[in-house]
Amino acid sequence: MTFFNLARRASLGIKLTAILTIVGIVGFAGVLALLIAVITPSFNRLEATAVQGHIERTRAALDEYASKVEIAVKDYGVWDDSYKYMNGQGDARFVETVFSVLAFTNLDINGMAYVGNDGHIHQTRYVDLAAQADDAARISPFNALITSRAVRDLAAERESAHFYARLGDRIVAVGIAKVLMSDGTGTSPGFVVMARQITSDQLSHLIQLDARFGLGRAHQETAVRERPRTLDIAVDIDGLNRIHIANANFVVQRDFTLLGNRMLMLIVLGTASLLILVLFVLRQTITRLVISPLAKVEHHMQDVSASGHLRPLGNPERGDEIGSLVRSFNAMLAQLKDLREQVEIQSFKLGQSESAIGVMHNVRNGLNPISVIVSQGLATQPVIAPKDVARALAELAQDDIPAARRQKLAAFLLAALELHREQTDKRRDDMVSARDCLNNVLEIIGHQQTIAHERIDTGPCDVLAVIEQNAALARYAGSGAIDFTCPAETQFADANRLLLSQVIGNLFANAIEAIASAGRDPGHISVAVDRFARPDGDVVEIRISDDGEGFDHSRGQQLFRRGFSSRKQKSGGLGLHWCANSINAMQGTLTLVSPGVDQGATATITLRAADAPPAMREAAEAA
Repeated sequence: MTFFNLARRASLGIKLTAILTIVGIVGFAGVLALLIAVITPSFNRLEATAVQGHIERTRAALDEYASKVEIAVKDYGVWDDSYKYMNGQGDARFVETVFSVLAFTNLDINGMAYVGNDGHIHQTRYVDLAAQADDAARISPFNALITSRAVRDLAAERESAHFYARLGDRIVAVGIAKVLMSDGTGTSPGFVVMARQITSDQLSHLIQLDARFGLGRAHQETAVRERPRTLDIAVDIDGLNRIHIANANFVVQRDFTLLGNRMLMLIVLGTASLLILVLFVLRQTITRLVISPLAKVEHHMQDVSASGHLRPLGNPERGDEIGSLVRSFNAMLAQLKDLREQVEIQSFKLGQSESAIGVMHNVRNGLNPISVIVSQGLATQPVIAPKDVARALAELAQDDIPAARRQKLAAFLLAALELHREQTDKRRDDMVSARDCLNNVLEIIGHQQTIAHERIDTGPCDVLAVIEQNAALARYAGSGAIDFTCPAETQFADANRLLLSQVIGNLFANAIEAIASAGRDPGHISVAVDRFARPDGDVVEIRISDDGEGFDHSRGQQLFRRGFSSRKQKSGGLGLHWCANSINAMQGTLTLVSPGVDQGATATITLRAADAPPAMREAAEAA
């Protein structure tokens, strides 16, 4: 009997055991290879990072040590007394004070000198601080160093600098600074030098490691020598012109490598034990407790997703996590069913409410000018009382009135007739404006059902004509006079004329309310229309500015939230929220900015540009 026949006849438990065993062996081999590939390089990188940190910390400590010498020498370089001394104006007390052993001790320096630009040493001294006496063995190499061409070139090039140098078997940090007046002026007669010795003990204290100086003659680059448990690190120390003078040598433990090896061993043993345990447990439980119940839940979720029918999953009597999952799933389905029904009802009601509010708001804006025109017409009184005209006519009918009186009466009646004609023309113009506004309202009402159920149609729209149509809102504002200005040249935008008219009417109404709130009399509304070229196509920009109450620029985004108003007494309607949605529906944008409270505001509508209709272009060319 072949192996394949035995495999086919074996029980499901044996098959599962065999499969899990093979998977476990392969998984263990893969995990072991992964651990070796990840842990060893990772700890090597950590060790390399730690070594680099030791090297950088050593260099930083040495640089800081030398920088302190430079800071100290700059105090003596930029000093009036030093400047006078170098120019021959000092006295003996200066040298006694500056070059005393006590001064050297307080400054923690071993050597100090004043050197002229020509290399002449005005004063020099090198002290053994431990013995509190002059160090005769170091003074000669110190003087040779400070008068060298390299040091003089460095002093001539920079106001201050620091470097390391070797004086015999000693390493010193040297700082130099030009001698100048205290305010930094004057021609430098030379420079001042300070030297501070650094010992192996001091280096060890600086880097918190047991370190020593290596004084090899040949240049020795920074190097790391690996040992089984330690690393020998040598950091090169360069002096002037990058000439090698010494090495800082120290030893560190290979903690990361040793830790990595131990961790790798522990992880390998732990992983092997864990895999064996997991394989055993999985064989006993995975099929009975996990795979089958989850497959049932998944199948039911797929049915719900495909059919949309929120049918609960049966058999939730289990008390473990799978049973809790089934009960939670059923509860979620019930909640989703209730929420879906509530959302459908609320969505229907909200759609009705917003549609009605939008229509009423735009109708109110369109009826406001008509109300103002009718109110003004009712309040207008005849310029000349009818009884005065009747009395004049009665006098003219008399034959015995003097000629002069007759002439005056005739002039009076002619003037009354002219005023009556002007008043009649004014009323006619007002009635025409009211008729246009009423037509706009009727068009809004008649078009509402169409735009509620169909996609918004756009086309070339005469922006100036729309602005002039809604200008009645500004001309017949009921809360004070409005100075209204608009451009003379029109532009064509790709828009729905009715929606654009309603948006501009809303913006005019908002501007009038802002002017009334600010107490402007007269107020001012200006409209500008421009066309701009953009990489994705030309656009038309409509800017409506007012000198009303304005707003805090930090609240600009809140103005476009549905139902938000910056005033305590709102006039109703959707306002900017509805306007922004309408402009967005026409592939445009609406923004509102203000310099601040009581500084007015500017609303900017940006729409895609369009060319004038062919009929209008032909008429313009013919004209």
